[in-house]
Amino acid sequence: MKVVVIGGTGLIGSKLVEKLNEHGHEAVPAAPNTGVNTLTGEGLAEVLQGASVVVDVSNSPSFEDDAVMEFFRTSTTNLLKAETEAGVTHHVALSVVGTERLQESGYFRAKQAQEELIKASGIPYSIVHATQFFEFMKSIAAAATDGDTVRLAPIKIQPVYSDDVAAAVGRTAVGTPVNGVVEVAGPDTFQLDELIRKGLAAKNDPRTVVTDPHAPYFGAELKENTLLPGPDARIAETRFADWLAQQK
Repeated sequence: MKVVVIGGTGLIGSKLVEKLNEHGHEAVPAAPNTGVNTLTGEGLAEVLQGASVVVDVSNSPSFEDDAVMEFFRTSTTNLLKAETEAGVTHHVALSVVGTERLQESGYFRAKQAQEELIKASGIPYSIVHATQFFEFMKSIAAAATDGDTVRLAPIKIQPVYSDDVAAAVGRTAVGTPVNGVVEVAGPDTFQLDELIRKGLAAKNDPRTVVTDPHAPYFGAELKENTLLPGPDARIAETRFADWLAQQK
């Protein structure tokens, strides 16, 4: 089965291409550095020839509100049009658990727009909602930092290892389209401020984590369960403590 992975040279994409090829599929990484640009349409028709499945794990290079909306709308529109012309029979996209609850954030409004375009396309689809990756804890801390203070809300979070996300996306890609959302999350639930506090301490980072119930998360105020998956989520195996121990 030929599977084209949009964003196939990034964190999730590169892992996904490797896993699919290991299982005997023809996984093709598609990104600007491989000659495929979903914003301009360059290389799309060529790379999609003979493809059964397209997996979109690409991300916007800018998180500024207008730029990220433009990226996901333009990229997804171009991609879906090219897929229709190529006869692709399954579109898979990676998105985020809680997207629909985070609409105060420009980034998540853009992800919601992406999902709506996919649902309206007429192409059979599967959307994988993942919780925050272990690797993103550093970015979450950075976004919440002011000087030497990291201000975070005491909400629940169930982060997941990127390898486990890639495996879940791969299983979804070679399966039957669900025409809906599949959720994947890590095995352990934490309180966000405590998790970042422990992570910074493990790195001997001198920043102080301050607990603030109203601290924004990429522009959105969070409720206790905003970032948690539903009861039917697929629970990955890798624990945060085990992953963190391997980073030292």
